[in-house]
Parts: sequence; C-alpha cells; structure tokens
Amino acid sequence: MFQEGGTVLGKKPVVLVIDDEEIMRDSCTQILTKDGFQAETAENGTIGLEKIKEIKPDLVLVDLKMPGISGMEVLEKIKEIDPNIISVVITGYATVESAVDAMKIGAYDFLPKPFSPDQLRLIIRRGLERRKLILETESLRQEKKLMEENFITMVSHQLRSPLVTIIQYYEVILGGMAGDVPEKQKEIIQKTKARLEGLLNLITDWLDVARLDSGQIVESLQPTPVKKIVTKVIEDLKPLTQEENISLELGSCSKNDVVQGNADTLEQVFSNLATNAIRYNRPNGKVIVSIKENADYIAVEVRDTGIGIAKEHLPFIFDQFFRVKRGEGQKVKGTGLGLSIAKKIVDAHGGSIQVTSEPDKGSTFTVLLPKAEKKGR
Repeated sequence: MFQEGGTVLGKKPVVLVIDDEEIMRDSCTQILTKDGFQAETAENGTIGLEKIKEIKPDLVLVDLKMPGISGMEVLEKIKEIDPNIISVVITGYATVESAVDAMKIGAYDFLPKPFSPDQLRLIIRRGLERRKLILETESLRQEKKLMEENFITMVSHQLRSPLVTIIQYYEVILGGMAGDVPEKQKEIIQKTKARLEGLLNLITDWLDVARLDSGQIVESLQPTPVKKIVTKVIEDLKPLTQEENISLELGSCSKNDVVQGNADTLEQVFSNLATNAIRYNRPNGKVIVSIKENADYIAVEVRDTGIGIAKEHLPFIFDQFFRVKRGEGQKVKGTGLGLSIAKKIVDAHGGSIQVTSEPDKGSTFTVLLPKAEKKGR
C-alpha cells in the first residue's frame, strides 16, 4: 500500500513506537498495520534502543516523557546507531522549547498528544519520504565515490603508465642508444616528447586534484618541521632556477617552524608556489621563502619579483585551470592546477593561503599552517 513512499519497493517500511503507555502503543500499531506498515513497539527507551539495533527501523516514534532513559537520550542514541533513521517525537507535554531541543538533536518532526489517526499517517508518510530521499542520496554518493575511484585507477594505470613508457623510449632514441638520429628527426622527437611531458604533467596534477577531492592525500598529520621541507624544495628546483636565470633562496626563519602536517603534501604545496614564482618572474629575478611564527600558526611566505597579478584576476587564481597571462609573445606554462592543488592541501591541513600582488612588482603567497601540538614536539 505504501510502496511509493517506502524505502524499498516490495518491502514494508518498519516503524517502531517507543512509549510507556500501552494504549498509545496499541493504537499506533493498529493504525500502522492497517496502512501496510510493519509495526514494532517498546515500552521504554532501553528496550527501544535494543530493538533499533536489532531490526533497524525506517522510522521511530519516541515519547519524550518515559521512566528510565528519557526520550531526548533515546534521540541522541538513535543518531549514534544509524543517523539515517527518521525520528519523530510524540508527547503530551509539548512545548516550543522541547520541540526545538528535540530538533537540535536529530528529531525530524514533533507530534503532540492527543493526535488523530490522520495526523499520525501524515507525519509517518512525510518522515518515510524523507528517509527514502536520504537513502537514495547516500546511494548516489557511494556510487559517485566508486566511479571516481575506478576512474582514478584507470587514468593512473591505463593513461599515465603508457605515457611514461613512451617518454622513456624517446629518451633512449634521443640519447643515440638506438642509432644515429638525423637532426631534423631529432627536433621532431624533442617537440613530441615535450608535448607528451606536458600531457603527463596534466594527468599527474589532475590525479592529485581527484585524490584530494576524495580525501586520499592528507592521511595523517604529525609534527613536521617546515624549514626542512622548504630547504629540500629549494634544492630540487635548482635546475629550473638555472634554466630560467632566477635566484631562489631561503630568507629569515623563526626558531619554531614545526606544524601539524603531512610532509609529502606540504612539499608539493611549496614546490608548486616556488615553481610559479620562478616561471612568472623576470630575468635575473628573485624568489625568497621565509618562515615566520605568530600566536597559532606558522606562516611560510613565498615572495617573488615577477610580473605580478592584476587585481581583477586575484579572486580566480586558485580556480582549476586558471593561468595568469605572461608577457607578450611568452607562452603560458604549467597545467593551471598547481595553485588549486596547493589550496586544497592547505585547506585539508586546517590552514589557509593568502596572496598579495601588484603588477610589475611581484607577488607574495603566504601559507598559514596550524602549529604542532606541544605534546608532539
């Protein structure tokens, strides 16, 4: 009779009535059974909670005033057992305050005693419709998560891995290990290899974004010295600084540089920021990374003497695929995902990232990260 509003077609919705008044339990059972529901009852909160664990009802009617465990306590426990169960409060002592308090701890609706069969039917149907929507939403969320995980795996293994192999083959050819390569063919291979490397970088960055969105990257936070990470980034970026003729150095550092963080992902943050600062700099320009301390955070500043960012572009720089234009005739480098990835990682650490910039004068990116807890230092 209630298949359209039920949680599963062909299955009777289960409604549990928890009330210390026998006449109330019997009356509700008669109405619910007549309307095609599976009715269960419990004379107090303790028995009611045991039944909830056992039968996992779709909806629970809970009397607020009962001996032993109160209705409010039952509502709290229901959310712990299964947050998707719909709870409806019934009581003969209804007040605005009690209704508000019940809603705050998870009740879907409030039904004051005495109530008519039609009032009960209406609130039950509304509650079960709500339950159905919740379960459908949860099912779609799980399906979406599974699709994302499968897609990440597919991109990682079936797209990224072959690209890496192809690039390695080109390196073998360009290195002369497969025989001499005429200059014109070498030029074509180098251009092809550069395009493939660009595609590989895009895939790698996209995978990072996808993993961050699914919460897979920042798995554990622990006391982490920032200076050590920044020093490694500076060392790793030496070839790029030499290629772009840019100076990258460590500036002033506070004595306390320990944050609650994940070293691998924080390295990616500072590498992305420093790489951008190098690429959008001027010939003979500078990039200085400084570490400062305030009351609650460690601040890492990446300051450059580059081309800067126009005021109207600042709100969009952390958007995926947004890239600041370089000078006339200069190619825009990168995938447009670096800053987006950096922000997602910093957000996952409970920190924030800020930027100040002025065209033709340079930019300063400041990463604020929570200090490590004292007991972990």
